[in-house]
Amino acid sequence: MASVASTYARAFADVVFDEHLDAARAIVGLRQIVTLFNQSVELRRVWENPAVPIEQKRKLLDVIVQRDGIERPVRNLVAVLIDHRRLPLLARIVDQLEKEIDARLGFAEAQISSARELGDAEKRTLEAQIAKTTGKKVRASYGLEPSLLGGAVVRIGSTIYDGSVKGQLEKIREAISS
Repeated sequence: MASVASTYARAFADVVFDEHLDAARAIVGLRQIVTLFNQSVELRRVWENPAVPIEQKRKLLDVIVQRDGIERPVRNLVAVLIDHRRLPLLARIVDQLEKEIDARLGFAEAQISSARELGDAEKRTLEAQIAKTTGKKVRASYGLEPSLLGGAVVRIGSTIYDGSVKGQLEKIREAISS
């Protein structure tokens, strides 16, 4: 199902860029619908029930869209998902959409773990180095991992850059044992 979510996400990203939509606003609108869908048993029952006519499902969607000020292209995507009984994939589609938009805009999502809280200057230096290494703008999230002993570990997608003391000690141990 991941490929289905990716297909819808890529197609909607095309719409976002072709129509010059505000990507952040579109994602917020989609997240609103995901939240409503997940929290409302009644809404799920209506939208997932094949006995309910599609026109009724769309009218309900239109009421929500108008009430919440959601853009027309977002409404259209959700309508397609309702029509094809793929609405349960919406949360995964939104996640994939965010990744697709970030990739097209040249952003890299970096998860940085360090042994201690980093200062603002250290964060800026680290982010600048990551940007230089990846050639992309960086969106970083930080976490503490005291077991690193010192330094930091940076994860960008499936790539890991280990600059921690723990990582260096493991490399030394492997070198000595071989």
